[in-house]
Amino acid sequence: MTSIVHKEKSYQIIGACMEVHNNLGPGFLEIVYKDALEYEFKKAGIEYEREKLYEVNYKDIILPHQFFADFVVFDRIILEVKETSGIDKSFVSHALNYLAVSKNKLALIINFGEQKLNYKRIIK
Repeated sequence: MTSIVHKEKSYQIIGACMEVHNNLGPGFLEIVYKDALEYEFKKAGIEYEREKLYEVNYKDIILPHQFFADFVVFDRIILEVKETSGIDKSFVSHALNYLAVSKNKLALIINFGEQKLNYKRIIK
């Protein structure tokens, strides 16, 4: 039997996302969902960092391109917020890049753009 990576922590995050989706529904810009999530995280005492900057080390230099994860929650879970129809493969690729540069093991892609909250767990 395989264990779920960061099971309880990810359930807390998804619960906060469900609360936001239940109250706002689909149709808002991503920034609105991020603002609402920040409110829910603060209210629940969930540790997070918004727009976390990651640099890419290549050999002996830092590359000029930087990554900004929407949220890093509990200092170990990347959270990417989307507002679209479906979770595109490119979102998964970006989440894998965030996991590579952050050395974290779990990313959650949350899509608020549909009638039902949609999410995907990405494990590295």
